[in-house]
Amino acid sequence: MAGSRLEKLGTVFTRTRDLMRARVINEKAKPIWYDVYAAFPPKREPIAEKPLRRQRNLPDNVPAILYSEDFIRAKFYETYGSAGIFHLYRKDYRSVCQSFVDTFIELQKAGEVSNDKLFEEASKALLAKGISLRRSAGMRVPNWQMSENQSVSHVKSTPEDAKPSDETEGQPGAL
Repeated sequence: MAGSRLEKLGTVFTRTRDLMRARVINEKAKPIWYDVYAAFPPKREPIAEKPLRRQRNLPDNVPAILYSEDFIRAKFYETYGSAGIFHLYRKDYRSVCQSFVDTFIELQKAGEVSNDKLFEEASKALLAKGISLRRSAGMRVPNWQMSENQSVSHVKSTPEDAKPSDETEGQPGAL
């Protein structure tokens, strides 16, 4: 009986009675209260259940963590798909998507107006650096979800000292 969860299946009396019927407990070793309980059973069987706790519905105070540069990443992945393998073991590694976002933000600071035009110019800038991007097959270019006046310049995604290494920057398969 040690380690079992049978305490939920009956009362202490019924479990003791069944142990005595199975001759696990001798008549001499029965509990003192057994004869009194058998002679005067309770009107209502005691049930060992935990009372239900009422949970209060607390408001969710966690703010939505969605940066404006996430819209750029979303459009990048919808347009070009996944770029392949990420080298997470290298601290100085920047993915193609991160390079694209950084280029996009630089062009936005330079004064480009339309997000669609910025997207195309960032693609061309990466191509000039030697990183070729291919559009996903059958994918249309998605519309922007953020408004034209929304700025991504306040979000800083990488530290200044984390720059891509020279050995992978010009390789088309490297991320």
